[in-house]
Amino acid sequence: MTRRHQPPRGLFITLEGIEGSGKSTQARLLGEYLRRQGHSTVETREPGGTPLAEKIRAALLDRADEPVAAETEAFLVFAARRQHVAQVVEPALARGAIVLCDRFSDSTLAYQGYARGLDVPMLERLNRLATHAVTPHLTLLFDLPVATGLARRRSASETNRLDRESLRFHQKVRAGFLDLAKRHPRRVKIVSARASQDSVARAVARIVSPMLNRLRQQNGRSAAPRTTPPHTAQVPHALR
Repeated sequence: MTRRHQPPRGLFITLEGIEGSGKSTQARLLGEYLRRQGHSTVETREPGGTPLAEKIRAALLDRADEPVAAETEAFLVFAARRQHVAQVVEPALARGAIVLCDRFSDSTLAYQGYARGLDVPMLERLNRLATHAVTPHLTLLFDLPVATGLARRRSASETNRLDRESLRFHQKVRAGFLDLAKRHPRRVKIVSARASQDSVARAVARIVSPMLNRLRQQNGRSAAPRTTPPHTAQVPHALR
């Protein structure tokens, strides 16, 4: 019996960190690095990534004075994630692209779980429903002191509702991310975000390179960069 040919599978890389950690800048730089290596990429973010999910993002981060319950935050995030995974992430992986996502499931656990106090195992169960068990192959966690990150964010021209949370809240977020890294050491790699932008980018490249080699072998590709321009898709939004 002839085995059915399976299309090449892509690579799912998520970038996580507290506010002001520089992950969005590193997502852009990593995308540029991957394209120079000849890879097709899809660059996206959460919450967001589709027209509907971006509307949910706007509601979630709006600085309106109405208090938002922790459960409301969680349900909005999961609704946006289900749409994003179904419309963007799963199709891109199926065609063999490298998906770079600015925030994903770990942010939900860190913000709504560790910081807001919702039950983490419950959030993990809801996340499996929202993602259909799609899990990143690699998560880059950009870590730096909370005070440093908040100073960066609050000096920006635009801030959102989460930027205005207390120092204690953001300390819990950071502690949550670090605990998740301990729980999932094979997937989550901590990158110090205190260094210069270029130094951090080089550290990211060192982490990602072995996975790129495995992806080439998996898909039967030459290790040499190809000469034709790679396909790139980027969700039309301003990364922060």
